[in-house]
Amino acid sequence: MDTTKTPAAPEAESTPADLTKADLTKAEIDTELADAELADADLDDDEDDDEFSDELAATREPSHVASAASAIVAAGLGVVALSGSWVAGIVSERAGVTGRLELTQAADVNAQIAAQFVQPWHATAVVNGIFAAIALIVAILVLALPALGSPQRTLPAWVRSVAWAAVALGAIGVLVFVLMYFDLLLAVPQAAAV
Repeated sequence: MDTTKTPAAPEAESTPADLTKADLTKAEIDTELADAELADADLDDDEDDDEFSDELAATREPSHVASAASAIVAAGLGVVALSGSWVAGIVSERAGVTGRLELTQAADVNAQIAAQFVQPWHATAVVNGIFAAIALIVAILVLALPALGSPQRTLPAWVRSVAWAAVALGAIGVLVFVLMYFDLLLAVPQAAAV
């Protein structure tokens, strides 16, 4: 027996880069396909996450902080319009002083009444009417903005209630302004004819 070994044919060394699809075994092809599918799935998951976050942002309920603050401010302005303010007091006093300065020594009693009572009364009515009109406008805007933006979004009930109260106070304030300014609330005092 011959114990000498015959040299085996040298195996060709190959790297993975040298292999072609034909040289790959079925297991290696399946592994590459599975890796490619996982990569595609990762990309799809990222797109799904982006779509989900966009949908979540679109369906998130707004906080309504601005609407709530505006409704409260409108209600406060309505109360000020009905009860008066220091601005109305200052304007009234200024109108009274201006009226007295315009009077002459020979002015009759009715002219004095108009200068000292009617002008300040009308000045107070104008200032209170401005506050009432601003309250009415702000309250109506608070109630109308959700309908103009997106109809499915509604204000919380308490914000709507405060806004409706502000509408009522503003409307009453405008009515009082009209009654005061045109002397329908109280008649202007007249001096007796001599």
